[in-house]
Amino acid sequence: MSVQWRAVSTIGFAQIIASAASHYLPAVIAVQASNSLGVPSVSIFAGVSLALVVSAVLGPWAGRCVDRWGGRPVLMLSNLLFAIGLLTLGFAQGLIGIALAYVFIGAGLACGMFEVAFAALVRLFKQNARNAITGITLLAGFASFVGWTVSVYVESLFGWRGVCWFWAATHILIGLPLHAWLPNPRLASVPVATESDISKPKTLHEKPPTKGPIDAKQRWTDALLAFVFAASAFVGMGLMMHLPRLLQMQGVALGLAFTLGALVGPSQTLGRLFEFFFMRRWHPLISARLAALCHPVASVLLLTLGAPVAALFVVLHGIGNGILIIARGTLPLAIFGSYGYGTRQGWLMLPAKIAQAAAPFLFGLALTHWGNGVLWMSSALGLLILLALSALSTRQNQHP
Repeated sequence: MSVQWRAVSTIGFAQIIASAASHYLPAVIAVQASNSLGVPSVSIFAGVSLALVVSAVLGPWAGRCVDRWGGRPVLMLSNLLFAIGLLTLGFAQGLIGIALAYVFIGAGLACGMFEVAFAALVRLFKQNARNAITGITLLAGFASFVGWTVSVYVESLFGWRGVCWFWAATHILIGLPLHAWLPNPRLASVPVATESDISKPKTLHEKPPTKGPIDAKQRWTDALLAFVFAASAFVGMGLMMHLPRLLQMQGVALGLAFTLGALVGPSQTLGRLFEFFFMRRWHPLISARLAALCHPVASVLLLTLGAPVAALFVVLHGIGNGILIIARGTLPLAIFGSYGYGTRQGWLMLPAKIAQAAAPFLFGLALTHWGNGVLWMSSALGLLILLALSALSTRQNQHP
């Protein structure tokens, strides 16, 4: 087994566990947990927002740790933090217990989700990490199916507390050994360069950049990327939470709306397959620009033609969102290189996590007041994302 395949399969399967036990858990346990504890069901979802804020605050620290020690110890720490949080949630007796649990889960998110996984791969494979980044997002695309299917089954047998304890045990018995099996950065062999690697402009990011003040151009690039990641995260999370309701406002029947909403996950995987098989020879800016167009085009079609194109709307949105998630890992690598990648990822993703935390409430509020007109807002954000990406050059090189 090659070092790259070992790293991709290890992190990819561990990402399924991490997402299943965090992002997809509340939808399964919220009602039963709230009834059992005598608290509003929204408190469980508010816990997710709290976890995202904690993750945003700790993200830069986790990135620095990856830059210094590699991804293995940080990802292993995430399994311990997730397990503590899930055990605490399973034993919770009220709002204080829920809040404490989600603080630990937020710390686990900071150490164990995509941005740290991307940084771990870049630490191993430097400029050759793009295919590996796409690979783990492909595997992680199964998280919703695994998370909801397994959680519903376990909940039917052992109740909502049993689900929390089950995922805590999974982190310790499966996730922790998987991350412990990651190769050491000092021992990892860099894959042979592909034709696309040879054709693209060379950078010297394996060495530290020349010390000195950060110039205005670099700050502007950081700001543009942070906006792209935050805006796309806001739209993606907002639609994840409110898509069935939005489709019903367009005249789609209740049952069909949930069925179509389930197409988002497979559509994101489809977008990642496009990236892997057809776009990997392109600069990631080009694929990101095309992805940014998907949501505005899909929204115009839905607003114009209504329910008959609802499925097309979901698929186009999912394809674009899937590629933009990959871009969170590949764009900083292509523009800035591998040196200090983890720390930069932590700072670039901080606004995105805050946007994700706010999205369920703000997007829902906009949907309540504007109805399906909320798509004009999300489309405008999509076009602003495209504009920000267009302001960056495929030949940009921030460091000498």
